[in-house]
Amino acid sequence: MELAGGGSRRAALIGALREAVRGGRLAPGTPLPPYRSLAADLGIARNTVADAYAELVAEGWLTSRQGSGTRVADRVAAPAPGPARPAAPPPLPYDLVQGKPDPGAFPRTAWLAAARRALTAAPHEAFGIGDPRGRIELRRALTAYLARVRGVRTTPDRIVLCSGAAHALRLLARVTRETPPRPWAVEAYGLPFHRGLFGEAGVGTVPVAVDEDGARIAEIPPTAGAVLLTPAHQFPTGGPLHPERRAGVLEWARRSGGLVVEDDYDGEFRYDRRPVGAVQGLDPEQTVLLGSVSKSLSPALRIGWMCLPAQLVDRVVAAKGEREPYASATEQLTLADFLDSGAYDRHVRRMRQRHRGRRDRLASVLAERVPGVRVTGIAAGLHAVVELPTGTERAAVTAAARHGVAVEGLAGYRHPEARGHTRPDGLVVGYATPPERLYGAALDALCQALSDVL
Repeated sequence: MELAGGGSRRAALIGALREAVRGGRLAPGTPLPPYRSLAADLGIARNTVADAYAELVAEGWLTSRQGSGTRVADRVAAPAPGPARPAAPPPLPYDLVQGKPDPGAFPRTAWLAAARRALTAAPHEAFGIGDPRGRIELRRALTAYLARVRGVRTTPDRIVLCSGAAHALRLLARVTRETPPRPWAVEAYGLPFHRGLFGEAGVGTVPVAVDEDGARIAEIPPTAGAVLLTPAHQFPTGGPLHPERRAGVLEWARRSGGLVVEDDYDGEFRYDRRPVGAVQGLDPEQTVLLGSVSKSLSPALRIGWMCLPAQLVDRVVAAKGEREPYASATEQLTLADFLDSGAYDRHVRRMRQRHRGRRDRLASVLAERVPGVRVTGIAAGLHAVVELPTGTERAAVTAAARHGVAVEGLAGYRHPEARGHTRPDGLVVGYATPPERLYGAALDALCQALSDVL
């Protein structure tokens, strides 16, 4: 027997014996060597062997009786294995799927410093059950930050923290559902996952066509109960919502009694012009603004927020429940300090510069090596759309996978009921995820794949 792996020798011995029993190398009833003998063979202390045996006896793997030593327990035979599930394919080496920041870019040192400051200053009640709206420190910090950076008009008591946009949409679908339910209008191109959430809540969706000026607001049906938009940077096709259409959607809300839900998923990352302010700032009583740190910091933090009209706050809090079951209070306190100290602004500036450089590199490499494609939607965000000749999208995705590139086709984001005004074939290329050492190779592989098809 060999003891492998890290950790203590005791833990290694326990693991090795468990695996030997589980794998059948030690059959039920097999006597084990005395403590002294096994300890000498392995070059470890006798007490280490005794402790390991005792642990495995307590767990039921071994039995020990006076006069008969320690033996493998008579365990119930494992059921015969059923048909094996096909193994999940290994991840492709180059990840160009949209919406994911590089995990290695998380600001660990600055976050740790903020956590220390936040925990030192936290009141005792912060470690209790907590307010379902979220920590007041973070709601205050967000109020100031969103007003300064996104032109949002809100107050701490009208912000409800959540675990991200999906959580927020589930809550909103629940509290705004009517009998019979009114459908939500959604952009004809958007996240299928979001449409699935509405389906689970029993709420239908109707597509609204998008063009270079964003969603065609005039096409929102008057029967819709709400409309979900990405005004700062239409997802995934790119481009901000035109000012006239911003005014138009608020007029639709006032006239129909509907709700405007603004997904501000990457509003901080604009490269060629000043950031576009939030629609919410034009009429806070008709609009819900959704935001999170999934794109700017990490989706692992599971912290998002809703800036709500006054009439919806109590209903959303009631739907969420009396206790905060999602975002950790300590992480909320840390993010509040991260915002207040300016560390978040510094991190966003660094990432904005990095993303812009990657976007420029993507556009220039494709222009040089695959001149038959057009790159669009590049003024903001973490992705671009590479437009392709008609009929080549599926082949391009397949070729990319063959060259080790994970990337998605634009058609996968189209609403299944969208009719007319569809976009050209294309790839949605995320340029934020690969570590710097792999980005050049990822672009090379993408160019090779597109050259195979075009």
